[in-house]
Amino acid sequence: MTKDFFDWIEAHKSDNPADLRLKYAAKKSPEGIDIPLAILQIECRRKCARKLRTTLARFPEFIFPTALSAEQCSSDALAEFHATLIPPNAETGADLTAGLGIDALALARQGLRMTAVDKAPELTRALGINADTLPDGRLSAVNADCRQWLRTEAEQNRKFDVIFIDPARRASDGKRLFALSDCAPDVVEIMPLLARTCRRLIIKASPMLDITHTIGELTPPGPSRIIAAGTNSECKELIAIVDFPAPDSPVIIEAATILSAEKCVRFSYTPDDEHSAPPVNPGPGLAPPMYLLEPYPATMKCGAHRCLASRFGVYGFDPNTRLYYSPELPVEFPGECFETIDVQEYTSHNIKRFARTYPAISVTTRNFGIGADELRRKLRVREADGSLRLFALTDAQGRKLLALCKRITSEYNANANKS
Repeated sequence: MTKDFFDWIEAHKSDNPADLRLKYAAKKSPEGIDIPLAILQIECRRKCARKLRTTLARFPEFIFPTALSAEQCSSDALAEFHATLIPPNAETGADLTAGLGIDALALARQGLRMTAVDKAPELTRALGINADTLPDGRLSAVNADCRQWLRTEAEQNRKFDVIFIDPARRASDGKRLFALSDCAPDVVEIMPLLARTCRRLIIKASPMLDITHTIGELTPPGPSRIIAAGTNSECKELIAIVDFPAPDSPVIIEAATILSAEKCVRFSYTPDDEHSAPPVNPGPGLAPPMYLLEPYPATMKCGAHRCLASRFGVYGFDPNTRLYYSPELPVEFPGECFETIDVQEYTSHNIKRFARTYPAISVTTRNFGIGADELRRKLRVREADGSLRLFALTDAQGRKLLALCKRITSEYNANANKS
């Protein structure tokens, strides 16, 4: 791409892409400038301004080949987290479903000699251009079907320290796919090839996958770790790590909540840990001034209800409520913490008078029988941002409660593990 191409993007970065398309539809593009491609860069840069902030700052001339590749790519934060999962002393790696290449670029920046494979020629062309920003030809882009490419590598006895793969999670009709064996490529089917060509396999999968079922699909050899990764508001993906040869140890299940570039809150356990942990203590019942604890989405995905309560010494409600409480503020709890202001039973009297005091409030329902929208309608309140939050929940005795809480903004979690 020429300097004029990127100068044009810079000059029109604040313009409406639809207006630009209309304006230049009947005009001949200036020499050296592909106007449709330039407009695509403006659109993708806007859509990815937050998700790829680091990439766009590091590579001002980054090329987006398609809008879909920008939509489906890993965020910078997740790509950097993926890079922490490579084995010690790893030197070579391959990304079998490279797409836009954000993960491959992150792994290459860790010092790996990366091969990025994708069957879409427009993606590999763009990745080849973007890879020029790295020193020493550290990343090479290959246009191929990864299954055939793997067979060739295996026949030539080549082996990589790490292989990363993110199977497509949508069928040809657009329907979402969740089981690994339903995705493309089918990781379960090509596992023998992967075992011959890498020492560590990192699989990025849908956060909707069932952890137990995924462990079963990958056995043998079985994953050494299963990681639910996300932010403080969403579980983004499930990551399975398979090592060859398989270690003689139980699978570790881990929640990783990425709060910033410097901070990742982690919680890990084994299935035996959960099985041997004591039942969750219902405690004396929630009342002010106790603390209500909401695990991060990735922590909830892991399902370690007993282990979490036991490890942090907190009380619980009904097992399906998945909230906890404590008279004391636990250190480094892997979730949000709220100070309880008021707790009421869900009765017609309390329903009628609630809106008088709190006409607008953020509402969350957990194991309550109705959703947040319906509860807001019954309470006649509006949804609102702010430090106050209403938790509607079922306690250990089966009672439905309305717990009014205030989010704690102090750095109670400041000493959490960092990635």
